[in-house]
Amino acid sequence: MKFFAWLKENKTAAIAVAVTLLFAVANSIMLLKDFYYLSLIPLAGLVLLLFVTRFETGMLCMALLTPFAVDFALFPKMELSMPVEPMMILFTAMFFFRILASRSYDVRILKHPVSIALLASLAWMFITGCTSALPLVSFKYLLARIWFVVPFFFAAAQIFRDRSRILQFFWCYAIGLIAVIAIATAKTLGNFSDLQTLHRVMKPFYNDHTAYGCAIALMLPAAFYFIFTRNSKGWSRLLFLGIFALLIVGLFFSYCRAAWLSVIGAIGVYVLIRMGMKVKWMVLLFGLGVGVFFAYQSELIYKLGKNHQDSSYDLSGQIKSISNISTDASNLERLNRWASAIRMWKEDPVLGCGPGTYQFLYASYQRSYQLSTISTNAGNLGNAHSEYIGPLTEQGVPGVALIICIFMATFATGVRVYRTAKDKQVANMALAFTLSLLTYYIHGVFNNFLDTDKLSVPFWAFTAVVVALDLYSEKQNSIPSPKQNANKYEA
Repeated sequence: MKFFAWLKENKTAAIAVAVTLLFAVANSIMLLKDFYYLSLIPLAGLVLLLFVTRFETGMLCMALLTPFAVDFALFPKMELSMPVEPMMILFTAMFFFRILASRSYDVRILKHPVSIALLASLAWMFITGCTSALPLVSFKYLLARIWFVVPFFFAAAQIFRDRSRILQFFWCYAIGLIAVIAIATAKTLGNFSDLQTLHRVMKPFYNDHTAYGCAIALMLPAAFYFIFTRNSKGWSRLLFLGIFALLIVGLFFSYCRAAWLSVIGAIGVYVLIRMGMKVKWMVLLFGLGVGVFFAYQSELIYKLGKNHQDSSYDLSGQIKSISNISTDASNLERLNRWASAIRMWKEDPVLGCGPGTYQFLYASYQRSYQLSTISTNAGNLGNAHSEYIGPLTEQGVPGVALIICIFMATFATGVRVYRTAKDKQVANMALAFTLSLLTYYIHGVFNNFLDTDKLSVPFWAFTAVVVALDLYSEKQNSIPSPKQNANKYEA
């Protein structure tokens, strides 16, 4: 009788004990049958509790864990980056629930040009998914893009209204990345004679040295900004200086030529911005450069074909190999992928073959005279190796046009905030994060990583930073002249 009386007085505790015992028995039975996923339910419950009670902290936790995440096949033919992607799925669901329940989302974010271009891109991906050669693959790709952009763009843009959250996000991702750099650099020190080993030292955290180098390059301008911001003093400044130095070390030992070029390109654009050049003239200058390349492509390709310097762990050799299109396997394979992509695009220039399908379909579009020593028909060594050619092939001309619109709208927004913000710190932050994103825009010519969590997390979050600074900071009535703007970058 006393037991039943206790149950009446402690119903909640009794239910908790009963559920725990039932779960323990069920989990033990499943473990005997080699079914381990039931063990993840308590962890998922804790993550869900975190998102319910500490929504913003949940986003920061995902940023911290992203550099450590590894691909794992939860189900046949379905790999997820663990533990981050399941967290993103839960976060996305919680975000939509909060919006429906509270109706408190700032609609100005949705009306921003960057958001409009991004929403249009998602809508076009849905349309091309319906006409895809492999619809299941395309809709998986679309869903992954949604759970990348919802937490780290649409949610983050509102969270970053509090500028202290921007610094916290940077810290979280930087801590994880610095830890990976330390591990990869330690492996590098004993393997200078083997370039192929150097390209794999960042595994299992990053699939290859190109994604690793791209992530480091993306962080560099923002890290440089935090060294000199007026809030960084004493030990804080030394700490940021140490982070910047470790990023430089990681970038060098990544042996990623595209990452090196992207940083150099960002520095060049920074000089143009400091000179007061308008965005439209920068775009025109870039277009002119592309036009000159195509006008003299025969002569340029002939000269490039005479370069026989392969990739090397020696810095000068690695730089010289950038233009080697005659013997360097990496360069030859990239050209092979691009040529195959263009052939595929010509078959359906408007709708493309479907988001995410290139790597499963391109094999039959290869030509024997363009194959390299690392070519494959299995589709297991990446995609089109371009953030521009890939969408062109998979989503047609509208698809790549929308990607370019996202990039251009973000870049123009960042430059405008830099030139019009009343607060110098806001202006400098906008410029720093815009230059960080620019490293990816440049790197995107040679590789595409927005289908991975490793780059999508910082990329979309940095894009959200630029949008948030535009929406939530005071502006001057007119854009300052180049002379007035000369000392703008002094934090």
